[in-house]
Amino acid sequence: MSGYRDAALAATGEWAAELSELQRRRDGARAMGGAEALARFRDSGRMNARERIAAVCDPGSFHEMGALAGKSHHDEKGRLTRLEPTNAIIGTARIDGRKVALHVDDATIRAGSSEGTIADKWIYIERLACQLRMPLVRLVDSAGGSVKLLMEIGGSKIPEYTTWPVNELLKTVPVVGVALGACAGQGAIKVLSSHFSVMVRDQAQVMAAGPHVVRQAYGVEVDKNDLGGHRVHRRSALVHNEATDEADALTQVRRFLSYLPRSVFEPAPLARCGDDPGRVEDWLKDAIPHDRRKLYDPRRILAAVFDRDSLFEIGRWQGGSVLTLLARLDGVPVGVIANDPKVQGGAMTLQAAHKMERHVRLCSLFGLPVVNFVDQPGNATGLESETSGTLLGAIRVGEALSECRSPWISILIRRCFGMAGALHGPKGGDRLNHRFAWPSARWGSIPIEGGVMAAHKAEIETAPDPAARRAELEAHYLEMTSPFRTAERFGVLDIIDPRETRMVLCDWVEDAWHVVQGDLLRRGA
Repeated sequence: MSGYRDAALAATGEWAAELSELQRRRDGARAMGGAEALARFRDSGRMNARERIAAVCDPGSFHEMGALAGKSHHDEKGRLTRLEPTNAIIGTARIDGRKVALHVDDATIRAGSSEGTIADKWIYIERLACQLRMPLVRLVDSAGGSVKLLMEIGGSKIPEYTTWPVNELLKTVPVVGVALGACAGQGAIKVLSSHFSVMVRDQAQVMAAGPHVVRQAYGVEVDKNDLGGHRVHRRSALVHNEATDEADALTQVRRFLSYLPRSVFEPAPLARCGDDPGRVEDWLKDAIPHDRRKLYDPRRILAAVFDRDSLFEIGRWQGGSVLTLLARLDGVPVGVIANDPKVQGGAMTLQAAHKMERHVRLCSLFGLPVVNFVDQPGNATGLESETSGTLLGAIRVGEALSECRSPWISILIRRCFGMAGALHGPKGGDRLNHRFAWPSARWGSIPIEGGVMAAHKAEIETAPDPAARRAELEAHYLEMTSPFRTAERFGVLDIIDPRETRMVLCDWVEDAWHVVQGDLLRRGA
């Protein structure tokens, strides 16, 4: 696993003493925090750092770098007695045959503290990932800073890492952050400065500072899970995904990277597909209930349209009125957006806007074509939505769309209303507004139900039967919103039978993929 031979070569010849010392130092690095610390880790039910590396990487593919970094101890004659390794393990490995860089915290040494390590070591692997253009995976289990540093260096330091290329990394290669324990301060930044982050439920926390610091600063007692656990980040939307255990978290890492290219200078990998592009799911014709008050399951629709078992959802527990996923169409990796009417009617909330914005930027950065299944009733309304700044979130979605260079297609399946509805895809300039609609789709500046009451309030209230008059007006306006009338004016490219959707998308993605490859050639990749 280490990149060195499991069995030491014989230390013979003129350099026998030095080769023996090399092996002792390597053995010291492999010993990590020592037998007692490793036993405590094992008893807690957690994998240690090297076990985590073995779990996420292809067998035997890890090549360690900087294993000899740390603090050595010597006897009175200056001979090495033991090596106390630094608590960052770095190197390269393969995941599904593709090269990645690894930055792994060893929490058996000083709880993985970011100040109990040699920063140059972990920064080096991140610089290497950036310059050699390979994905970076951070397995984070770090307690952050430590006051013990003051004793070690005899003073304090200004908090900065001037050679850490964190922003350049995020513009160049896929970066993944995995929270596997208490990730505070710098540990939290390592998780969050990523394109995809995942945390283990009830084991990991992501927070600016831990309970001891909070107690000292505010006099408040708070449990670490209540401070930075997964339920907190369902509300904050800082961490994308949750995992049931470490194995699940590392499986999610492998799946996420399978859709992404090695860097922005290469196309994402294609997958072999045994799923017929012309496959028809007959039930799709009735997937959208004719009664507008009834709900449906958007995930079931997506599963029926994209390659079988190819959906990978990002941010399921946040901003639930919009779904963001990665998937494949005839083997081509794509980004997917869809509305979920079961959550706040599918409306654009602040959290949903943030979620959509970051997904659009991810797909644009790494050249993934985007498919948007639209059922958007508009921006969320009401006092809470206004005070939270929902409209600003929607504006930021618009900015992301204007900057998005991904080939884009929209399938309007039900509602498309108001400002949020207008954000169903990029527009203007050289961008085609390539969109199809199902017969169930309706659109406009405002939903019919609310619009009728606003425009005909007095007429409805003074009618002999207000409910009947309102229903009559709604039926009249609804007839005028038929998608076929828009298609007559070429306001939508086509109305399609829902059962044709997979065929339409697979035909489109063939051309979209040529665009992605052409863009890379023009950039000089």
